[in-house]
Amino acid sequence: MKLEVDRGRCTGIGICESFAPDRFEVDDDGTLLVRGGELVGDAEREEIERAVDGCPAAALRLVEGVS
Repeated sequence: MKLEVDRGRCTGIGICESFAPDRFEVDDDGTLLVRGGELVGDAEREEIERAVDGCPAAALRLVEGVS
């Protein structure tokens, strides 16, 4: 799976960071940093899905079928 971030929609609230702190970080100026690239492995899929579902700005999305 592939993680896509719409940076124009991201408000920098950091809810994604609370669900998946190893992958997401919001820096001091509210910019979202994504660690580990855009590919999502099976081991982290559940926490990334929670982050996507919990994003109030709908700035995160998982794309199926991308390996």
